[in-house]
Amino acid sequence: MAARAVAGAREEDAFRRLFRFYRRWEGSDPAAAVIDFSRPAAARQVVSSPLNFSSVSDQDACRAGLRPVSQWNAYGLDNYPGFIFIPDPFLPGCQRHWVKQCLKQYSQKPNICNLDMHMSSQETTDLWGKSQHQLRNKSSSKQGPRSLLEKLRWVTLGYHYNWNTKKYSADHYTPFPSDLAFLSEQVAKACGFPGFQAEAGILNYYHFDSSLGIHVDESELDHSQPLLSFSFGQSSIFLLGGQKRDQAPVAMFMHSGDVMIMSGFSRLLYHAVPKVLPNLDKKPLPSCMELPLSPDLPADAVVQPCSQKDWEVCANYLQASRINMTVRQVLAEGQTFPAESRTEEGELHAFSVGSYHEKHSEIKRHKCNTDS
Repeated sequence: MAARAVAGAREEDAFRRLFRFYRRWEGSDPAAAVIDFSRPAAARQVVSSPLNFSSVSDQDACRAGLRPVSQWNAYGLDNYPGFIFIPDPFLPGCQRHWVKQCLKQYSQKPNICNLDMHMSSQETTDLWGKSQHQLRNKSSSKQGPRSLLEKLRWVTLGYHYNWNTKKYSADHYTPFPSDLAFLSEQVAKACGFPGFQAEAGILNYYHFDSSLGIHVDESELDHSQPLLSFSFGQSSIFLLGGQKRDQAPVAMFMHSGDVMIMSGFSRLLYHAVPKVLPNLDKKPLPSCMELPLSPDLPADAVVQPCSQKDWEVCANYLQASRINMTVRQVLAEGQTFPAESRTEEGELHAFSVGSYHEKHSEIKRHKCNTDS
C-alpha cells in the first residue's frame, strides 16, 4: 500500500502539483509567485504586448463599453507567444451590463445550462425570475437555501458542445448574443484578429468553493483564431502551462474586468483555475463595480443601463461569486462541419448537459476538483 502511494506521488505531474498548491493557498504564503497584471512591474517575465490602435474606432470601443484602445494596457509573458492580458479596459459602470446579461439574459432558454440535466425545461425557464427575490433579500450572515442562479455552473451559447464526442455540430446551435459578439470582435481586432467571428461561448459561474480543472480548449475546428476570456466579480488564480502537463504553469491573478486572449502558440496550452478568492480591495465588491454607467454612451451602444433593482440582485450574487465569459470561433471562413458530426439534436442535448462536469473538468464543486 505504501509503495503504491509513493508511486502515485511520483506520477503526479508538475501542473497537478501546483494546482493542488494553489487550491489550498490562502493568500499569505510567500512561496506563491502570483503575477498581478495590475502591478506588472513586480514580475520579471511580464512584457508589453502591442495593440492595433487604429483597428477599432473610439466610437466602436465606446459602443462596446470599452475605453479607447489607445488607453488600454496590454501585457504578455516571456516564452508564451500569443498570450495577451488586458487589465480592465471597460468604461465606468459597463461591467454591470455583462454581469446582468450573464445572470438575467444569457441564462434563458434556448441556451443550455448544467441545471438541464436534472431539472425539467419548465423548472429551468426564467432562472432570474425564480431567483431574484431570494437574492435581493439575501444576507451575508444567513445560511439559507441557494437560489437557482446560485446553483448555476455553466451556460453554453451559439454552437453547443457535445461533451461526449468533444465536437461541435451544425445541428445544435442557438443564436449567439449580438452584444457579446460585438464586444468580442472589437477586442479581437485590437489584438490583431480582424476576422474573428464569435460563434460559441461558455459562461462559467464560480463560487468560493469552485475551480476549473486542467484542460486544453482544442475542439474548435479553427485554431488560428483566439480564445477570449472576460472576468467579472471576485478574483481568481489562473494557471497557464505548456503543451504537456509536466511543464510547471505560471500563476496569475484575474480580477474583475480583466480580459485574456490565448492565440497562436498559447491557444492550445494547458490551463486551469484552482482558486477563487475575495477581490484585493477587501470590500464585498471590487471598486470598479461601484460606479454607475456613464450617461455619455452613444445611443447605439450595445451596453445598456442596469437598473438599481436589477443591480441589487447582481451585487448580492457577486459578493461570493465570479463570472467568466469565454468566446471562441468554431469554424474558419467558408468551413463547414464534417458530415459525421451531424447527430440527432436530442442526443446532442443529452450529451451536452449530462457529462460536462464528469468528463471535461469545467466548474467543479470543492469535493470534486482534485481530479480532472
